[in-house]
Amino acid sequence: MSGAAKGAQRALSAGKRWTSLRVRLIIVFGLVALTAAVSASGIAYWLNREAVLKRTQDAALGDFKQEMQNRAAALPLRPTEEELRRTAELMAVGGGGYSVVLLGERDAGKPIVGVSDADRFTLSDVPPSLRAAVDEEQELTSGNRHSYHVFWLRTTLRGKPYLVGGTRIIGGGPTGYMLKSLEPERQDLNSLGWSLGVATLLALLGSALLAQVAATTVLKPVHRLGEAARRLGEGKLDTRLRVSGTDELAELARTFNDAAESLQKKVADMSAREESSRRFVADMSHELRTPMTALTAVTEVLEEEQDGLDPMVAPAVSLVISETRRLNTLVENLMEVTRFDAGTARLVLDDVDVADQVTACIDARAWLDAVELDAERGTMARLDPRRLDVILANLIGNALKHGGSPVRVSVRTTGDDLIVRVRDHGPGIPEDVLPHVFDRFYKASASRPRSEGSGLGLSIAMENALIHGGDITAANSPDGDGAVFTLRLPRDGSAVAAGDDAGVDGPARSGTGDGGRGRSGRGNGGRGNGGPGDEGQGSDERDAGA
Repeated sequence: MSGAAKGAQRALSAGKRWTSLRVRLIIVFGLVALTAAVSASGIAYWLNREAVLKRTQDAALGDFKQEMQNRAAALPLRPTEEELRRTAELMAVGGGGYSVVLLGERDAGKPIVGVSDADRFTLSDVPPSLRAAVDEEQELTSGNRHSYHVFWLRTTLRGKPYLVGGTRIIGGGPTGYMLKSLEPERQDLNSLGWSLGVATLLALLGSALLAQVAATTVLKPVHRLGEAARRLGEGKLDTRLRVSGTDELAELARTFNDAAESLQKKVADMSAREESSRRFVADMSHELRTPMTALTAVTEVLEEEQDGLDPMVAPAVSLVISETRRLNTLVENLMEVTRFDAGTARLVLDDVDVADQVTACIDARAWLDAVELDAERGTMARLDPRRLDVILANLIGNALKHGGSPVRVSVRTTGDDLIVRVRDHGPGIPEDVLPHVFDRFYKASASRPRSEGSGLGLSIAMENALIHGGDITAANSPDGDGAVFTLRLPRDGSAVAAGDDAGVDGPARSGTGDGGRGRSGRGNGGRGNGGPGDEGQGSDERDAGA
């Protein structure tokens, strides 16, 4: 096997593994678990994040508002910068953990600023939007009793998260801003995110294990069903599944058992009917041999005396002789077919010079003038010579009867195979007839159901080829002139013969089939090499079994 073929095979195997039901179940379970875990983790993270930030934010803003009321509101209307700074420091150390900026006026239009820690928080760190919201005086309504409120926002300063809030004293006084670091909360939330990620991974692994268990639980009965179906397909019709439980798989096993039992009964009935039919044909053919022997002897006598018969009786005698021989051929062919159907046909191998065998077949039937042979002497093969003669007689006789002269027979070898081609120069075979030429009793023309042959010749030829481990194909010549039958046989049939368990082929006469004239042939056909044969005229009807 080439590297490309091996690669393609590996790719096909990998594709089958990835498309197996077990893998698909695991993938589906994993996707469902991943979706559920990610959704649950996301929701949990978002809820915890909001809860943590809101708790920190409410505590810091509440404390800042209280400090503004207690300390900033106690400052004079025009405080000094030192007073603002001291008050901001007192507010910052009050326990809220934030920095403070207080903004007041020394005189009208002259602002002053006091900060608790100039290194951490200054007025420039306050977003302009927050300052605008804090400085805007609100309209007093029934739902709003204060002109100023506490405003806040979350922002990032120097790469870290902070909460910035602000408000001012109602009735006059400084404006205060606070800065609360949210770094501890971010670290807590990061830890929570890692925990949820690990939980999601564990859930994914757990779902894969559950999927494996579920797949095993589901696929084990399916695997048993597949094995049972395979055994059933191999002919083991007594195969049954053990049924346990009441679920869908148990119902499927029960249905399989019912179907297998019904199939076994039908096959048994068909086998019995087939055996009965085969026995009937065999018995009928055997019983016909005795009267056929007597009829054949009578026809031989009539044939010897045919020239001296009354001219009014001679045509009838000629018809009786012809039909008797045809009936004899049919009986012989039926017996041969019965052996194949019963499986008792066996090979009797011998080393054969194929060229000599073809020459002997043609010479025995007086076809030398009508057949061209292209074969090299010394082409040896280990075959059953009697069966090879039957095949050649049927193929060449069929070509002479339904094709056109000259008939050309060529013998070639290809590797371990023997190739014999029989070509005629007739009208060829209709395309709709080609698939049926080896069928028993098949007629190419329904308007001419009777032919001179038995209708079994090509079928017997095919059976003899198959028992050798070969076959026969039929086709029209590529140039449109005639038909070509190709016989392919192994040059050494020992391996096929060794596979036969038992049985001996019964007596059969060489040349059984619809051949041509024998050497002693007179009138409408003669006997060739101990086997009856028919001499046919060329016609447009091709008897698929002739």
